[in-house]
Amino acid sequence: METGMTREEALSLLKTHNHEPFHLQHALTVEAVMRWFAEQDGFAEDADFWAMVGLLHDLDFEEHPEQHCVACVPLLEEAGASPEMIHAICSHGYGICAEVEPEHYMEKVLFAADELTGLVGAAARMRPSKSCTDMELSSLKKKYKDKRFAAGCSRDIISTGAARLNWELDTLLSRTLQAMAATEEQVTREMEKLEQA
Repeated sequence: METGMTREEALSLLKTHNHEPFHLQHALTVEAVMRWFAEQDGFAEDADFWAMVGLLHDLDFEEHPEQHCVACVPLLEEAGASPEMIHAICSHGYGICAEVEPEHYMEKVLFAADELTGLVGAAARMRPSKSCTDMELSSLKKKYKDKRFAAGCSRDIISTGAARLNWELDTLLSRTLQAMAATEEQVTREMEKLEQA
């Protein structure tokens, strides 16, 4: 699977259109989570593609929230992104802001895990450790069931994402939590580099 760009070019593109630390951290988190899923699920040869789609999936959100998954297309085309990468990025907004449906397994993983990373991140910030590395699935499930907690993270999208993958909701919650715990330190280091640049 071709990306059409290097990771350095993708990161530069991200930083051109995103300046809020929250958005940059989310991009790095989803990048790491997508790479983890690729490597765990037998797609290691395409891990760079999965990761770069994760890195750029919200490229246009900060500048064009009302045109999310639409405004990114010319930006990605101009940067040389491959058509398959553009399709994958746009598909995560299916039914919300895009008509591009997640077709491939990787696109379904992105659709399901993207929204959930926000919920896990919010739950981690509430913990004394400020980390998800010591978070139990039962704790995450309590936060998930509390509709007032991280209300901006759509439970409908998360549950629809699990169904698209033919996974139990607990499987999605558990695996995304595992992915974030495994990559948290790396994301923190990447974020520190961005802030120093």
